[in-house]
Amino acid sequence: MDILSKNDRKIRMTSIRSKNTMPELVIRRLLFKNKIRYRLNNKRLPGRPDISIKKYKLIVDIRGCFWHRHQNCPKTQSPITNKKFWEKKFNNNINRDKMNEKKLKDIGYKVFIIWECEILKNKILNHKVQEIIRYIQSEKSKSFN
Repeated sequence: MDILSKNDRKIRMTSIRSKNTMPELVIRRLLFKNKIRYRLNNKRLPGRPDISIKKYKLIVDIRGCFWHRHQNCPKTQSPITNKKFWEKKFNNNINRDKMNEKKLKDIGYKVFIIWECEILKNKILNHKVQEIIRYIQSEKSKSFN
């Protein structure tokens, strides 16, 4: 049973942002600190990815564990009430993510996915950011050859 009234739950759910979330801001600061410049929510790309770098055909997609159903993550607990609605919502999110990722790869983009829970684990986050930096450096070296 939900501890909040329907109205309180509605207020809480509508206050959840889709842009400029804490996980996104953390990643953006790290990239900027490493002198990596990027574009936010590019409307011309499938799914309006969180971060895109056209020059290197690179996408960084920061996903919330709850909304995008990160497997084996404690943050993916499903709500108890209105199960059919949530199941449909989550399945639509997963299918849309897969479709957008495929479209991006089909037009030649490299897609990096960073999960919300990974941002809280500094070791994993640093590894992911270093992986993005290595990719950019390898693309830079290709353009010099």
